[in-house]
Amino acid sequence: MPKTSAIERNKKRQRLVLKFSKKRLELKAALINPATTDEEFFAAQQALQKLPRNSSPVRVRNRCSLSGRPRGYKRKYGVSRITFRELALAGKIPGVIKSSW
Repeated sequence: MPKTSAIERNKKRQRLVLKFSKKRLELKAALINPATTDEEFFAAQQALQKLPRNSSPVRVRNRCSLSGRPRGYKRKYGVSRITFRELALAGKIPGVIKSSW
């Protein structure tokens, strides 16, 4: 089990991403738009830099929703490989069975 602080830090990042997502999209659109003047471009660039670093979606780490493990994350199920195996063998994930041939 990872540190509780690491899990909470990641949750804080997720909240910040949601909070600033609309503003970040508007500023990014201003940067991409070819019709903007140089002054508008640099103003949008500075405003984007002033946003909190943790509001960037790139900084959010995929973690297991049950154990908090950051590695071996199964995106489709939202859990780590270890937790996935435990749940699958217990029959708690619909449609997943142990293969045999």
